[in-house]
Amino acid sequence: MGIHKAGQDYLEAILMLKNCSNVVRSIDIAEKMGVSKASVSFATKALLSDGYITMNADKEIELTRKGMALARIIYERHQFLTCWLESLGIDRQTAEHDACRMEHDLSVKSFAAIKHFVAMHSDAFASDK
Repeated sequence: MGIHKAGQDYLEAILMLKNCSNVVRSIDIAEKMGVSKASVSFATKALLSDGYITMNADKEIELTRKGMALARIIYERHQFLTCWLESLGIDRQTAEHDACRMEHDLSVKSFAAIKHFVAMHSDAFASDK
């Protein structure tokens, strides 16, 4: 996906925060991700220089079109994989953790195949619950 896993996590966190609030600042990201402000500062500098985010004079962070596109892909993968794992009987906490790991490493081809399989067999997963 052209960006390291940590960067993807930051983009996903920014998107999730933006969906809940109109303003996203470094402190919000640090709290959401459970990391230091210094870690967020380092990551945002890299994301800024790579064109994934912008930051205005008030230090409000926005996703660029490029950043938003990638953040949406990561977020969709995370949500889908979490729900899929839960449908297989995995508890929510484990499903969230595993989905976070899988969302980064799964190829586009494999993710599409899993989505297709689940769509074709959604009745079987629903009846197992």
